Amino acid sequence: MTIGGFNENIQHGPMADINVTPMVDVMLTLLVIFIIAAPLLTPSIKIDLPSEKSEARPDKPETILLSINEKGTVFWNDEEVQNKDLDARLYLAAQKTPRPELRLRADKTTHYASIAHVMSAAQSNGLLKIGFVTDPPRN
Repeated sequence: MTIGGFNENIQHGPMADINVTPMVDVMLTLLVIFIIAAPLLTPSIKIDLPSEKSEARPDKPETILLSINEKGTVFWNDEEVQNKDLDARLYLAAQKTPRPELRLRADKTTHYASIAHVMSAAQSNGLLKIGFVTDPPRN
C-alpha cells in the first residue's frame, strides 16, 4: 500500500539533489559570530607614548650630472673632463657625506663602451647611486 496519492512519476530510489540551505544558514551564523567576536580577540595594551618633535633632514645629497656625447667626451656638470681626471673627481665626490647621486646622460649614438667605462669608474670609486637621464617622448 502506497501513501501519497496516485502520481505515477514518483521515483523509487535515493534522491540525488543536496539541500544546501541548512549549510548556508550555518555558515552565515558563523560569519556573524566571527564578525562580532574578532574585535574582542585582539589584545590591546594601554601605553602612554612620549611625544617628540623632529625635523626632516634638510641635507639632500648633491647631484652630479655626467654627460657623454657621441664622441665619448665626458662632461661633469657641463664642464669637460678628461678620462684621466675622471677617476680622481669621482673618488673625491664619493668621500662627501652624504654621498652624491650620479645622473648619467648620454647621446643616442654614444657607444656602449663609453657608458660602461663611466659606470665602472663610478662604481669602483664608491658612487653606487646611478640614474639615467632621458627625454620624455613627444606626442
